[in-house]
Amino acid sequence: MKTKNLPYFILVVVMSIAFANKMYGQEILPFPPTPSASKAGITLSESTHQKRQTVNHLPEDAPNIVIILIDDVGPGQAGTYGGEFNTPTLSKISKEGISYNRFHSTAMCSPTRASLLTGRNHHKVGNGQIPEYANDWDGYTGVIPKSAATVAEVLKNYGYSTSAFGKWHNTAPEESSAAGPFDHWPTGYGFEYFYGFMAGDASQYEPTLFENTTLVPEEHFHKKGYHLSEDLADQAINWMRQHKAIEPDKPFLMYWSSGAVHGPHHVTKEWADKYKGKFDDGWDAYRKRVYEKAKKLGWIPENAKLTPRPSTMQAWDDIPEDERAFQLRLMEVYAGYAEHVDAQVGKVIDELDNLGYEDNTLVFYIWGDNGASSEGQQGTLAELLAQNGVKTTTKQQIEALNKIGGLDELGGSKVENMMHAGWAWGGSSPYKGTKLVAAYFGGTRQPMAVRWPKVIKPDNVPRSQFHHVNDIVPTIYDILNITPPRVVNGAEQMELDGTSMKYTFDNPTAEGRKGAQYFEIHTSRGIYKDGWFACAFGVRTPWVQGLPDFDNWDPMKEPWELYNLEEDWSQANDLAKSNPDKLDEMKSTFLVEAARNNVLPIGGTFWSTAALHPEDAPASPMTEWNFAGPIKRIPEAASPRFGSTSNQMDFDVTVPKNANGVLCAVGGYPGGVSFFIKDGYLNYEYCFFLMDRTRIVASEKLPEGKVNIQLLSELENGPASALNITIKVNGKEVAKGKVPRSIASTISYNDGFDIGQDLGSPVSDAYFDSAPFTFNGKINKVVAKYLE
Repeated sequence: MKTKNLPYFILVVVMSIAFANKMYGQEILPFPPTPSASKAGITLSESTHQKRQTVNHLPEDAPNIVIILIDDVGPGQAGTYGGEFNTPTLSKISKEGISYNRFHSTAMCSPTRASLLTGRNHHKVGNGQIPEYANDWDGYTGVIPKSAATVAEVLKNYGYSTSAFGKWHNTAPEESSAAGPFDHWPTGYGFEYFYGFMAGDASQYEPTLFENTTLVPEEHFHKKGYHLSEDLADQAINWMRQHKAIEPDKPFLMYWSSGAVHGPHHVTKEWADKYKGKFDDGWDAYRKRVYEKAKKLGWIPENAKLTPRPSTMQAWDDIPEDERAFQLRLMEVYAGYAEHVDAQVGKVIDELDNLGYEDNTLVFYIWGDNGASSEGQQGTLAELLAQNGVKTTTKQQIEALNKIGGLDELGGSKVENMMHAGWAWGGSSPYKGTKLVAAYFGGTRQPMAVRWPKVIKPDNVPRSQFHHVNDIVPTIYDILNITPPRVVNGAEQMELDGTSMKYTFDNPTAEGRKGAQYFEIHTSRGIYKDGWFACAFGVRTPWVQGLPDFDNWDPMKEPWELYNLEEDWSQANDLAKSNPDKLDEMKSTFLVEAARNNVLPIGGTFWSTAALHPEDAPASPMTEWNFAGPIKRIPEAASPRFGSTSNQMDFDVTVPKNANGVLCAVGGYPGGVSFFIKDGYLNYEYCFFLMDRTRIVASEKLPEGKVNIQLLSELENGPASALNITIKVNGKEVAKGKVPRSIASTISYNDGFDIGQDLGSPVSDAYFDSAPFTFNGKINKVVAKYLE
């Protein structure tokens, strides 16, 4: 550097920056543009023009990177590793690369995704809970801070093209409408192109989809044969083809995160029927078969033990004969759904290979963001019953199913079915636990296959080093020789928590390098260190109906368990009583990690849920809304929650002759509320997750012309209580009725609030075949306001 003619203060600044970058070994992103080589004179004749050379900050021949993440599947389900679900694409990636059998997630959707994309621990980046139940504790805000840049932000600044497809679930629900703000959307976190859904799940037939930040029109999916998983594969293929045509020399990062196999379990009959009769002996027998197969394959060690069924979970033999067909069909649908999504991944991989990208593309295929979900509890038609803490019986579920068509409806658009928790537990073989249990590997241990033909030699020896989703980003940076940047897009960066896994690529038996790693979801918690694992189960048992019993739970008095993982693969032998000193050491380590990563307070995760303070759940700060006309799919958290609050809605409408159509609706057929006109009569319908359906009809027809309609909803005794409904036309009462119970928390993750139509899943049978049942008059104005 020439310094002779630089003013002193500039010299100090330049040298300080140079010293800091040398000292910390970190670059500041984004990189400044390459200085121009042209020289400008006063006129063109006195000037010289020379194109600047673009500096490549990546190693020569940097690989494409594809991260595939499947949702809500267990370690004992994929046929690749001993399970009984057909997974040929996962098998292909494993056969052509390597696999990991001690790779871990956080035990929950959003926390895993935040950790995966940033390389940090989930509470540290505000994602100790899903954003629908975020709160003000630092570890549970539901917002990834800009101080934790995603891998997409960093790689984009280094010269990668970036894209994301499918489930996002890392944005506050009240920020997830077409109005934004968009800085916490995928496009605000470094993904140049996004096609998918923002919430925790979506109907596979009628999803709320966005392309970048624009709502995808309903005509795209309101057509025969549509399925979201297939659409996501097609869109990813189109994006790769466009990239090949326009930027073939530029590497790309693709994050393909399916909505499957999360509830609702939606797949067509042909896929579910592939598994007819395959599970007839129940989940206890399934679990044992998978355990033996996994040992035979060498996927788990010969000395691994099959852990027992928890006392709080039904045995298959406990299921009455007249309920078994229901439970079996739920599992057949789930298995078909899993095979179907693997087939869609196969389409993406086949196209990747056909485009010539196979050799130099690093593929991470992660079988699960958490274990299989036990939130179906005793088997359900409506997954959000569990989220709202509602208790039902299997006989009630079957009775409700028979009213809408029977077993053939499972997997279809009228239900949001999820399997019995016993199947989720069976699919965690040989481990204890399921999704939402961070204490046991059934909720956290995720099989992963990695393929990179140019670098990784195929090897069928499982990598057994203890690793975590926060290790993916450091692995990518290690491969690309990227030192984690100190500043990204103006934001000072926090340290990475993950450990590169690159050392395992060519050495299956290399000694593990992972340090201490904590786990915590819904108070279920654990700590790994030096081959030991200590854990506490937590206050909630996800497969047991009802809300957690906080009155009889004290996290400081809760029993802990201790396992020596070097001798005990599946957490079968609790050493807490025989080695109390080691347990105390591990518990102390957990508290240190918990404090360092914003996990505290233990129990903070439940603050905004139905169990404690649903009134503090994320919601619009507004208490009154003015709509100038029809509107589409506002997320429930950003809308007037007219199905779960005391409120008043006034509609200024122009009513035509033969009036028909929806005035407003939220949710869908398996759970929702609709206020509509049918053949000139006002109707109010409330579906309590298919368990109750209340319909209130006006006593007289609406007059033609300009009309004022008032809908008054009053809770009798706070959240979840009965809802008294009064309907007035031009000040005159025309209908009155009572909804026996209301939904305390979320009605639907997928179907938002509509005015003038009912998009997505139609709430009522009255217009199910006529959806979206657009109002044939004119909505001039709608005013909604809370009464409390």
